[in-house]
Amino acid sequence: MNEDDKRNCYKCRFFYVTWEPAHPNGCRALGFKSRQLPSVTVFQSSGKPCEYFKEKKK
Repeated sequence: MNEDDKRNCYKCRFFYVTWEPAHPNGCRALGFKSRQLPSVTVFQSSGKPCEYFKEKKK
């Protein structure tokens, strides 16, 4: 993954932190929880950067 393909989940409006120690990171857009950041899981699964990334409003 090069710098242009990276998505920062912490800046995404769909990212949330769960209360589950085994799956601490979640994505509301894709509807899953993961140990890794959702953007990493999406890239490993599809080979493409996350297309649902939307920057949080300030």
